[in-house]
Amino acid sequence: MHRNLKATPGTRKARAAAAALVAAATVLAGCERGSSSGQGDSTTAPSGCPAVHARAQAAVSQAEQTDVPWNGPASGPRAVSGKSIVYVAQTMTNPGVAGTANGLRNAARVIGWNVRVIDGGGTPAGIQAAMSEAVTLRPSGIVIGGFDPDSTSQQVARANTARIPLIGWHAVASPGPSRRPQLFTNVTTNVQDVARVSAQWVISQSNGNAGVVIFTDASIPFARNKSELIRKELATCSGVKLLAYENIPIPDAGSRTPREVSSLLSRFQDRWTHSIAINDLYFADAAPAFRAADRKGSGPPFNIGAGDGDPSAFQRINSAQYQAATVPEPLSLQGWQIIDEFNRAFSGRPASGYVAPIHVSTAGNTDGATTWDPSGYQEAYRKIWDR
Repeated sequence: MHRNLKATPGTRKARAAAAALVAAATVLAGCERGSSSGQGDSTTAPSGCPAVHARAQAAVSQAEQTDVPWNGPASGPRAVSGKSIVYVAQTMTNPGVAGTANGLRNAARVIGWNVRVIDGGGTPAGIQAAMSEAVTLRPSGIVIGGFDPDSTSQQVARANTARIPLIGWHAVASPGPSRRPQLFTNVTTNVQDVARVSAQWVISQSNGNAGVVIFTDASIPFARNKSELIRKELATCSGVKLLAYENIPIPDAGSRTPREVSSLLSRFQDRWTHSIAINDLYFADAAPAFRAADRKGSGPPFNIGAGDGDPSAFQRINSAQYQAATVPEPLSLQGWQIIDEFNRAFSGRPASGYVAPIHVSTAGNTDGATTWDPSGYQEAYRKIWDR
């Protein structure tokens, strides 16, 4: 059984490690499916970025705090009875998608609703078929779980015509209601904050001297936007060099990532000191290649996931096995939030506007837990629904 991290006082800074670099990288857009970019030509490394480094340290220290009080909604409509929700998953092999689905199920049991999960399997055809099935079922509401609504525009239009409320989880770039596509709301942390703090963690942990690889899935607009924001934040530190920008679609990560990591290790060797991935699962798939190259689990490269914070990521962090940190989504909380947002939609109320604050989890502040599960939200939502 996974032990959840509840908010308790105290934090510790992530380990500091200085890495000398010799790299100049030419960064390309990398938006084609399965493309990668990066060069390894050598120059003399800059001496870091003292002012940027100091700001990064302060931001990371704040994000590592675990004694975070509930700052979400304290009022709302009483529970509406007899509702059914269909959760259309981009792929249930995506830990974030699956974790949110589990939170949704738990919240639905409390409020007394039925939930059905339909797995899109990670392919465009599979996701379209899953959305078609969801609309045909005529549920009370549909969750767009981790995929671009524009990829199922016909099904979304049918749902809108049928007045079936749609709520996204990581479906569009920003949290809150969306007009195009028409979503009652989109549940996510603020992607700008997640991207910024993951890059700041690298800047802080490396003392402003790092050679970085970014792993992304450019087929998902949300993920592509996140990785571009990460790249922009890294560029604020002159001592950080982006060695490569690896576009590996999440459904292909299991087969593609080990090969790409082996190639990157061969190309960059010790110049590769840090990695940032838009999803923790890349580091699970990268581990065999690191082991084959006799790299220590504690790094380098020091790896941080800019989402989603699934249990396996925490296990890798806690055991120092090829991942040092994650910026986790509070997946269970977000599942509960989705139920609460639907309850507001069914009651004719606006969306809550709640956005969960960002958090950085390391071995120093998890206390051995395998999820980031802040306190207070279940009690708050139960109180709202019972009124």
